Amino acid sequence: MGLPHRSDGLWFAHVIHRISGLALALFLPAHFLVLGLALEGSAALDPFISWTDNPVVKFAEVGLVGLLALHLFGGLRILALEFLPWSPRQKTWAALATALSFFVAIGFLLSSTAA
Repeated sequence: MGLPHRSDGLWFAHVIHRISGLALALFLPAHFLVLGLALEGSAALDPFISWTDNPVVKFAEVGLVGLLALHLFGGLRILALEFLPWSPRQKTWAALATALSFFVAIGFLLSSTAA
């Protein structure tokens, strides 16, 4: 016997928001490490900067921007749930937020490959 609420689109939006938040939290230690390298000076940071020219790293940056966009628009969805009256159109807004996150990530990909 399945749980009917788990087949609802808004439940999946909730799960995606939680997963993106956890993934971003796992990224934070690496971010702080790089900030520490920047504080040590260009001699410490330059090898890392040249490593980021790797195509795999560029692809990971697109994923990171996608996670950030998903989490941002998922958070806006939650704010809408908190402060706006409930309506059936919220499923549409959740789908729109997901699509917008995808387009933000693709836009970042296109701008980073053009440079």
